[in-house]
Amino acid sequence: MKTPTAHSPVKRIQRGIPAVIATAALLLAATACAPGTATSQSTPSTPSGDSGGSGTGVPALAVNDAAAQLLPESIKSTKVLRVAIPTNEPPTQFYREGTQEMTGTNPDIARLLGEALGVKVEIQVANFDSIIPGIAAGRYDMTVSSMTPTEKRMEVLDFVDYMQMGNSIAVAKGNPQGITDQHVLCGRKVGLLTGSYQLTVNVPEYDKACTAAGKDTIQRSEFQDTRQAISALSSGRLDAVLADSPILNFAATQNPQIEIAAKYDFTPVGVGMPKDSGLIKAVSAALSGVIKSDSYLKVLGKYGLESSAITDARVNFAQ
Repeated sequence: MKTPTAHSPVKRIQRGIPAVIATAALLLAATACAPGTATSQSTPSTPSGDSGGSGTGVPALAVNDAAAQLLPESIKSTKVLRVAIPTNEPPTQFYREGTQEMTGTNPDIARLLGEALGVKVEIQVANFDSIIPGIAAGRYDMTVSSMTPTEKRMEVLDFVDYMQMGNSIAVAKGNPQGITDQHVLCGRKVGLLTGSYQLTVNVPEYDKACTAAGKDTIQRSEFQDTRQAISALSSGRLDAVLADSPILNFAATQNPQIEIAAKYDFTPVGVGMPKDSGLIKAVSAALSGVIKSDSYLKVLGKYGLESSAITDARVNFAQ
């Protein structure tokens, strides 16, 4: 989920430094995902099988030996990457029905990264707002959570782009309010995900434009996940919901009471890791290979997100 929810902070070193944790908390703003339980899943690297990720359906990917050699010694010795990911936001991350197995574009791309680096991926499911402090405290090595690289976040995290996504505006079926784009949201009742990029970056900018035009600012309502926001929209308590495109687009295919009024602002999101973790060179080299692979396109295609593919794994490119 794209956010600055400060798509921002952190992934493995000696932390626990109060100042770092405080900074991480302040920079929070990322994909407004729903609360997840603090569970973990181990996904062994299986570069020669038909489905990597220990039966998770991730296409096989050969180990990138050059990238693996760049891993910090702490990761080389454990051969484990602890990846923090939120849940409850299909198709980017969610539990496979009837299981505690995480699936979606973010878990699958984390697994591809693990295969490329020849390490086991342990997916740590956590509330989004606990990810940055958790990385600062050394509980996670990185996050793959649709986090938008921003200058604020890059004060504490390094980022490598891995896919792109935009904003969507969902409205009630038939669009009774006549909402056509973000420029007509002034004075409207809009649902937003807590800590999201839309809430922390987009809406403040829109409000300035509204005020400059002599119009009322957006009436914000915050929700922990899109299901809650869409329920409020369907019941008439909201005029619109503004969130990441993949999430709202998927929701619109599942709920006949809503439709998408606008899609815009497509920008990359990145894998985030602590600046002093020593991971950036290895992750950058591995992701450069991942996004050029058929496995990457297969993962995105599995969730109908082929248009989210990128061709350049840029490092620390602020949005």
